[in-house]
Amino acid sequence: MKHLRQYIRCIIEEAEKKRDYKAEYKKYHSTTKAKKDRVKRNKNRRRFERDGRVSKGDGKEIDHKKPLSKGGGNGDSNLRVVDQKTNRKKGNK
Repeated sequence: MKHLRQYIRCIIEEAEKKRDYKAEYKKYHSTTKAKKDRVKRNKNRRRFERDGRVSKGDGKEIDHKKPLSKGGGNGDSNLRVVDQKTNRKKGNK
């Protein structure tokens, strides 16, 4: 019972901590690799919008069939348009 109380107290303390968004941005979004990846994503999105395959606010995303983290590329054969929910569920598979 004592361990359970300690565990619950620990969870509550974690939940009450304020997030340091500036530090998170600096750590994850301002690296050179992150910037390059963001440029590639935006470029693909604009190209698909120009071709009429997606539009702003339609809930669709550009998905990599084989994720970049697993060696996939940004070529047309590796890209497809999917629903946002489907893409988030798929993750890094």
